[in-house]
Amino acid sequence: MRDRVAKGPLIPYLLWIVFFVIAPIALIIYYSMLDLQGNFTLENYKRFFSPVYLKMAFTSFFYAILITFFTLLISYPTAYFLTKTKHKHLWLMFIIIPSWINLLLKTYAFIGIFGLYGPINAFISVFGIEPKQILFTDFSFLFVSVYIFIPFMIMPIFNSIDKLNPSLVDAARDLGASPFTTFRRVIWPLTIEGVKSGIQVTFIPALSLFMITRLIAGNQVITLGTAIEQQFLVAQNWGMGSTIAVFLVLIMFASMIFTAKRTKGGRV
Repeated sequence: MRDRVAKGPLIPYLLWIVFFVIAPIALIIYYSMLDLQGNFTLENYKRFFSPVYLKMAFTSFFYAILITFFTLLISYPTAYFLTKTKHKHLWLMFIIIPSWINLLLKTYAFIGIFGLYGPINAFISVFGIEPKQILFTDFSFLFVSVYIFIPFMIMPIFNSIDKLNPSLVDAARDLGASPFTTFRRVIWPLTIEGVKSGIQVTFIPALSLFMITRLIAGNQVITLGTAIEQQFLVAQNWGMGSTIAVFLVLIMFASMIFTAKRTKGGRV
């Protein structure tokens, strides 16, 4: 009886996983094995390993790693100093609020900011510098992507640092450790799980960006997400689009496993 009661609340979650996780993935795998005429084939998987798609996968990895690195570089010190402020949760809320705004609206706002007649070019023209085309460049793509992912990186890191026992840091300093050594041997290892969570919520979506690549980078940056969009909406090749999506899902699962929490035994 107790087992039935215990398993009862799990049923909605199991149904959710079946219909909204397993079923879509199974559908993608099914379509990936069909050609344009609806016949069964593995040709799509062979095409994925051609130089064109392998270069696209490498480009996606390259930009996702860059976006994650710069986001972490900004977010970690920001989260650290936030925990030292008096109204830390208020400041954290101010950082999170922009993430509530629709992504498309934020993207169009940056189109206006980086445009030839935007405020940045208007400012530099005061110094006699000719307007520059900032849009449709790698810089604009990376800048907007990092801006969008910063709140999602800061939140888990902030929670990890906020839960850190300050007496451990004080003990390290009392024992003569320098600030860098204290950070490397105490703060960083004890907050690494928050960093891993931040990397997950940044790296995985960064792999599949397509709207920012189209509007900000002007399709100068082609990622796997862009390729999926073009295969489904432009080429109408659902088989190839599904094949790319299958590999993208596999890459996402691999990154989740790589950054998963690992419990180690030891003395307390």
